[in-house]
Amino acid sequence: MVFWEGYVSDEVMGIFAPIVVYWLYGGFYQLLPPLDGYRLHTRKEEEEKNLLSLSKVVKGVLLQQLLQAAVAHALFLLTSTADESGITIQPSIPIQIVQIIIGMLVMDTWQYFMHRYMHQNKFLYRHVHSQHHRLVVPYAIGALYNHPLEGLLLDTIGGAIAFLTSGMTARTSVFFFCFATVKTVDDHCGLWLPGNIFHIFFQNNTAYHDIHHQLPGTKYNYSQPFFSIWDKILGTHMPYTLVKRPEGGFEARLVKEVKD
Repeated sequence: MVFWEGYVSDEVMGIFAPIVVYWLYGGFYQLLPPLDGYRLHTRKEEEEKNLLSLSKVVKGVLLQQLLQAAVAHALFLLTSTADESGITIQPSIPIQIVQIIIGMLVMDTWQYFMHRYMHQNKFLYRHVHSQHHRLVVPYAIGALYNHPLEGLLLDTIGGAIAFLTSGMTARTSVFFFCFATVKTVDDHCGLWLPGNIFHIFFQNNTAYHDIHHQLPGTKYNYSQPFFSIWDKILGTHMPYTLVKRPEGGFEARLVKEVKD
């Protein structure tokens, strides 16, 4: 039993819930006071280094979410297992948890190799992936600001493959994709807040991804959105240290010398 049962279908929730969660969670960060004591970059850095207006970022994110919604709709139509009365038998909670873990590992694998290839292929980086890196100083609602082709290949198709290979139902996918959305937004929030559960339980977190957005770290820390497994296996893991800035806040610094 879920709170939306009897009001909207699992498929409708699967299409729209991650979008709503994105703007609610990203909007929460956007509406916070400056919190200069917890920022990974100063407000001056954000203004000087980021090459895009907020309105352009919002439009780019909405375009990606439109593509995601269209693919999700098609996916649910093709994979529906509902009986004649429209009821889908849901697996037990332990099975759903296993499916979510499988989905996390599959999504991480797909996104690591696609993300890394977009850095190594000069054409794709220049014409596609560099759009995301125009936000040198990441912020929450810019988490899904990508070139439409990257949004399709990296996020949308990666999510579809995770959904299909894990065997999860539309209902389970609501929880999976909402969690993935919150994690992705948090990784781009630019704040190192005390008690943040993602910083406690995930090594791949806000500071970890911030290293990747810095020029010396662009060849490292490709893993997203959950674990840092592939970075460690394939030698692209860049550890960091957090240093308190005299004027307040923190700076994520690479702890290894970068080789060209």
